[in-house]
Amino acid sequence: MPRLFIFGLGFSGRGIARRLAAEGWEVAGTTRSGEAADLPGLRHFTFDRDHPLPPGALAGTTHLLSTVPPGPAGDPVLEALGGQLRGLGLAWAGYLSTTGVYGDRGGGWVDEESELRPTGERSRRRVAAEAAWLAAGLPAHVFRLAGIYGPGRSAIDTVRAGTAQRIAKPGQVFGRIHVEDIAQVVRASMARPRPGAIYNLADDDPAPPGDVVLHACRLLGAEPPPELSWDEACRQLSPMALSFFADNKRVSNRRIKSELGVTLRYPTYREGLAAILEEDGQVSGAL
Repeated sequence: MPRLFIFGLGFSGRGIARRLAAEGWEVAGTTRSGEAADLPGLRHFTFDRDHPLPPGALAGTTHLLSTVPPGPAGDPVLEALGGQLRGLGLAWAGYLSTTGVYGDRGGGWVDEESELRPTGERSRRRVAAEAAWLAAGLPAHVFRLAGIYGPGRSAIDTVRAGTAQRIAKPGQVFGRIHVEDIAQVVRASMARPRPGAIYNLADDDPAPPGDVVLHACRLLGAEPPPELSWDEACRQLSPMALSFFADNKRVSNRRIKSELGVTLRYPTYREGLAAILEEDGQVSGAL
């Protein structure tokens, strides 16, 4: 039986774990808290720089995925376990990165062959981490993710919570990817391994963030929040929130389609938000 070990059972890691477990894989992974109550039957371990894996945690692992972001000192997984990982004889390894490595392109298109021009420290760390994984002596694949959304983490949720914002920055667009499509692409790569490959994970419609909020409001029958000018946003938002607007680009997803044969389940945010609302309605009705 194939065994997948996931470093970092966060939002994306959990989605991938559920998909593979449903296919009959043995799945294990790590969390910072050591808890994963929503993943019954999955073995999980605490792991960070101060909490090493217990002996035998990786035994039998055939496929390995890391979603753990790098820190100032580099990639914590490779730093702690690089030699041990090389000794596993893995059939496949993957690293989840970000499209932030491309930097700002003024709304222009990028693909996997585009020059990397990270604009912030977090993105520069990602560039270094990608290079480290590709040079680690593992059958590594890199996945560059656009903005991740899904049930519990979408414009539907922020509109309902009253925290949604419409920020008017002319020409600004963002790419997005639904968590289920992340799992789909990772699974397709496992079925067609090509060590050293890099894949962009983004949907077909890079769009202004305000458009997504407006669409969520229409689906919910909610009054849209007032629009903030860019000058107002700069005065009100935190430096972290503003940093997401530093880059403006459109990300090509042609490679996942041509090389991995992927058809996105949610090709735009419209299908993705509608599915989240429908799923929520089904759950609410069942309760």
